[in-house]
Amino acid sequence: MSKRDYYEILEVDRNAGPEEIKKAYRKKAIQYHPDKNQGDSKAEEKFKEAAEAYEILRDEQKRSRYDRFGHEGVRGAGGFSAEGMTFDDIFSRFGDVFGDTFGGGFGDGFGSFFGGTQGRTARQVRKGTNLRIKVKLTLNEIVNGTVKKIKVNKYNPCEACKGTGEKDGNSNKDCPTCNGRGTVTRVMNTMLGQMQTTTTCSNCRGEGKVISEKCNECYGEGIVKGEEIIEIKIPPGVSEGVQLSVSGKGNAARRGGINGDLIVVIEEIKDENFIRDGNDLIYNLFISVPDAVMGAKAEVPTISGKVKIKIEQGTQSGKVLRLRGKGIPDLNGYSKGDLLVRVNIFIPKNISGEDKKLIEKLNQSDSFDPKKHKQESIFDRMRGFFS
Repeated sequence: MSKRDYYEILEVDRNAGPEEIKKAYRKKAIQYHPDKNQGDSKAEEKFKEAAEAYEILRDEQKRSRYDRFGHEGVRGAGGFSAEGMTFDDIFSRFGDVFGDTFGGGFGDGFGSFFGGTQGRTARQVRKGTNLRIKVKLTLNEIVNGTVKKIKVNKYNPCEACKGTGEKDGNSNKDCPTCNGRGTVTRVMNTMLGQMQTTTTCSNCRGEGKVISEKCNECYGEGIVKGEEIIEIKIPPGVSEGVQLSVSGKGNAARRGGINGDLIVVIEEIKDENFIRDGNDLIYNLFISVPDAVMGAKAEVPTISGKVKIKIEQGTQSGKVLRLRGKGIPDLNGYSKGDLLVRVNIFIPKNISGEDKKLIEKLNQSDSFDPKKHKQESIFDRMRGFFS
């Protein structure tokens, strides 16, 4: 599926509000509805393309990542793709969009609006609940990206009945009350003429299917408690609190339907060497007084290994050395932060008598007398900052 701009697909401005986006998607879905464009593969692609655009733009967090990083920001575990979804999946996922336009659920109004006779859109398709887990990452995993295999306790489809809830895995039968449509239409004669009403079938609760004999393992629910090992791809550049969505890996829905999603919340493990500041990393380097005075070479760690840096003669405590590109990559992978090496001069608390005499001698030297050297004031630093 092409990766056109989502705002362009729905033909909305980048500042469009939720209602405007919802209205634009409704318009596109009607235009490219499969019942209206039977056999048209291009219309089918545009229908799914609009669904994918709406899924991202209706979610505040996904939209924010998309606005910042484009398609890369919502790729994989952090996004959504309608490419592998059936029309049933899309109908059930976004059915609420059309209820206020056509006077009912997505199936009722939307299907009858186009004369759909497949019965597909009238039924209410259940969706499993979402699950939320926390995943702790080291700084190295954040910088390079990683794949985590997590054991998740969740509801899975019952193997005995294949998720149908029916004993021996038999298929559910059409509801005799609504003939499998999920809705019941009644016509009443009134003084103003005939009035037609359509309501959800009370016998099957809108599912269109009923169980003849319940499964002994799941008691007709179609789901059982279990666990699953789920592989989660973490892209480089994530940060504390970022939420990634793994589509379809949440709880299974009762008696078929659509699985919920797995929401992955990122937690950062504190690193012993570095402090994170956005995409930059800060490292505190301690050097001796002689090295600060005379200059020296120092070895500092980075994510990719140790590097040597030069300490200039007369380096002052607090000076920051910038190693470009040695920080954390943006979530879109187009650029990287820097490593900021903050120089701290180590002053020993306890010294020997011989060292004390040496320092006293140095203190008498004009080179070590701060009064005889021009000192940069805080005002000088601010002047340079604003110039």
